[in-house]
Amino acid sequence: MRSHLSSRGVAFVGIFAALHATLYFMPFVLWRNWAVYLEPIEGIALGPWAGPLAAFIGSVVARLIKPDEFWMFGIIAEPLGVLSAGLLARGKWKQSMAIYSVMLAAYFMHPFGRLLPLWTILDVLFAFALIYPASKFGGKIFNDKNRSPLIPLAAISFITASADSLTRIFLLIPAGLYSIFSLSFEDVYGIFVVGAVYSYVEDVVTIAVSSLAGPKILAAFKEVLGLSAPLS
Repeated sequence: MRSHLSSRGVAFVGIFAALHATLYFMPFVLWRNWAVYLEPIEGIALGPWAGPLAAFIGSVVARLIKPDEFWMFGIIAEPLGVLSAGLLARGKWKQSMAIYSVMLAAYFMHPFGRLLPLWTILDVLFAFALIYPASKFGGKIFNDKNRSPLIPLAAISFITASADSLTRIFLLIPAGLYSIFSLSFEDVYGIFVVGAVYSYVEDVVTIAVSSLAGPKILAAFKEVLGLSAPLS
């Protein structure tokens, strides 16, 4: 992984950060925001260092302009979602699996995690199982000219959306933010049931958006900019 960026890299971090912030302001009917659909492309194109940096800058700037009492969820979950995509695009499955493992273990060790319905996090568990095979596809997403990027894009997008979701779950329950917001178990249960339904919808939409727009964006990075790997 590169420890520094060229001037071109810095420019792209700024562009993606601005786009990330802009998407936050767009009206949204589900439980996150439009930036979640940018996360997979952000990570694949910029890589596991520049991608999370762009997502962090964009999410912080957006919430400074439009304050939100739940700001801490987005500024942590969105960069981690992008990080997952960047790692998989580099073929690095161990780091991604380690992040998932820590948060999942913390969730199931918490009393709430053992009481909440398992079906509410089935997408997260399935994404965890996909990390290794997705890294094998994802590591070739730039340099394999003979294969369509649709399958690795779909897999990475699904894992990215689930990583974002798992991070928010981790912050809410194991990290204890539910107590800061004075939420009882019944409150959390209601949030999970409704949020899980929304999350599954967002998973599908994230995959669809990446499948439709992702190949063209990656083609531009490869052909116009001459990139053969993520930026960082």
